[in-house]
Amino acid sequence: MRVVLAEDLYLLREGLTRLLEAHGFTIAAAVETGPQLLAALLEHRPDVVVVDVRLPPTLTDEGLQAALAARRQIPGLPVLVLSQHVQQLYARELLADGSGGIGYLLKDRVFNAGQFIDAVHRVATGGTAMDPDVIAKLLQSRSCSEPLQRLSAREREVLELMAEGCSNSAISARLGISDGSVAKHIANIFTKLELAPADDANRRVLAVLAHLNGTPSQAV
Repeated sequence: MRVVLAEDLYLLREGLTRLLEAHGFTIAAAVETGPQLLAALLEHRPDVVVVDVRLPPTLTDEGLQAALAARRQIPGLPVLVLSQHVQQLYARELLADGSGGIGYLLKDRVFNAGQFIDAVHRVATGGTAMDPDVIAKLLQSRSCSEPLQRLSAREREVLELMAEGCSNSAISARLGISDGSVAKHIANIFTKLELAPADDANRRVLAVLAHLNGTPSQAV
């Protein structure tokens, strides 16, 4: 898989480059500014982009804005964001179009190489890799939402794990409940949130996240 990496800190950029290459990824480009990132994405059209939110020249949301600009020209471009903080606005923009693989990891909560590499693979293949703190923040931001108020405590737990990209069997193992109970909870979630179930789990997760994020759900 071909990766474009955007990180302004030299040591971190080099470390990520070596880590990805050691796990079989090809680094199409490793850049440090927003304009460089946009140019690299349009030139190389990689399988996935790993991007820091804050890049020069503005050091605000330059990295994400460059990735989103590229995604408008390359629909479904998989984007894995790395950040030091939970930024609701950044997550909202990333989830807005509901297409392609997406991820949002917090740098200080990536504890090992396996966790990071798994997230890159998952996003590159159209899945999701969302840090639980990001999901919790999105849920908190919609805590007064009537649809979310309809969910039971267990359904909210299942929803958070779905948003992390967990499969039904993974949710079953994490919560210590049967696969049948998970399926029932998921059906209830979609009914209460007025989201039609779909066969593809990743698209379902994107629909749930888009709904939590305040955007209209897409037919899936």
